[in-house]
Amino acid sequence: MHIDEDRLPLAGIRVLEFGNYIAGPTAGRVLADFGAEVIKVERPERGDELRTWRLYRGRVSMLFHTINRNKKSIVLDLRSPTGQEIALDLVRQCEVVIENFRPGTLEKWGLGPEQLEAANPDVVLARISAFGQTGPLADRRGFAAVAEAYGGLRHLVGEPDRPPSRVGVSIGDSIAGLHTALGVVMSLLQKASRGNSPRRSPLASRTVDVALHEAVFSMMESLVPDYLAYGTHRERVGGRMEGIAPTNAYQCADGHSVVVAGNGDSIFRRYMRAIGRPELADDPGLQDNASRWNRRDELDAAIEEWTRTLSRDEVLRTLDEAGVPAGPINTAADICAEEQYRARGMIQPLKVDTGAEQPSEIGFPGVVPVLGGESLPLRNPAPELGAHTREVLADLLGKDDREIDEVLDEMEQRVA
Repeated sequence: MHIDEDRLPLAGIRVLEFGNYIAGPTAGRVLADFGAEVIKVERPERGDELRTWRLYRGRVSMLFHTINRNKKSIVLDLRSPTGQEIALDLVRQCEVVIENFRPGTLEKWGLGPEQLEAANPDVVLARISAFGQTGPLADRRGFAAVAEAYGGLRHLVGEPDRPPSRVGVSIGDSIAGLHTALGVVMSLLQKASRGNSPRRSPLASRTVDVALHEAVFSMMESLVPDYLAYGTHRERVGGRMEGIAPTNAYQCADGHSVVVAGNGDSIFRRYMRAIGRPELADDPGLQDNASRWNRRDELDAAIEEWTRTLSRDEVLRTLDEAGVPAGPINTAADICAEEQYRARGMIQPLKVDTGAEQPSEIGFPGVVPVLGGESLPLRNPAPELGAHTREVLADLLGKDDREIDEVLDEMEQRVA
């Protein structure tokens, strides 16, 4: 899909993505969604392993399409001298490099900061790893699951009488990817603000160093300050929120559940009257969060006694009329049917291979945040492996067909 570049704030920015799995490619996706030309470098033959994660039919998973839309794909063998030479040539044509390998991997391939800066003294380098580029754990391997545990999140997820659970998505990777994209944009903004200044900052000051566990930890609100200030040890509380009540999930008569956040003082009083419990609304011992938290079991029991007499829609309608924040616990089917998502362009169609005889039109998550009143349209699905290798090597590096054939033949021989 063609879109006016005036609507794309990152149009004109070219990004080289040495990304695999979720964290690095998520950063690239955010930049691509807002107009950057993102060239995804994949290894020959297999490419990014995400291509086959949760692949039910066809050749490319919906997960890969979701995270790698709006990008170009080229294949390079970064372990070979030829691949490394081409990579550095591409760095000369890019404003940003993103990588999420284990620390030291790029250096081992001759693509470390020293070589990148020599190739392009103005490049912004974004590096994502489990524990960052420095510190005693820098060399340790780790995926998002480990980072979520290390950052404190896993300890708080689940029911209090059961082992820690996990969020149903790779939230640590996604948070790290968002932090990376933000860091890249800040670095580009800083570089632009200096204009034509003859003073060139060292690459170290333009390196965005994102550790998965730190990205998770940054989302943990006052977990550590509460511990240091009060000696408080937060524990799992299921669907509740520590120290805040009543807020929880409640089952309705039709088997559906709703989440109700009735914890503001004035909201609480409206809430209790809406469920027919005015004596709780006026109870002097329930007029602030701390007091309500101490009686959370009593309040939850009263609320669910009411919700179990009504359907989900009836519960939500009553609470909406009373000005109490509440919502359904949506499934994928619920989201697809929800008018609010459609109204803001948050489910957008792309034609992709699903294993059927012909490509199918599938809805994908829209672009967040909304700019100019509507979500930016998705331009392209994720590319086939190496779909843009010839185009990129020809257009950016000026290689002719013979030279490109030699590069591709060498990669095939190495794979074989």
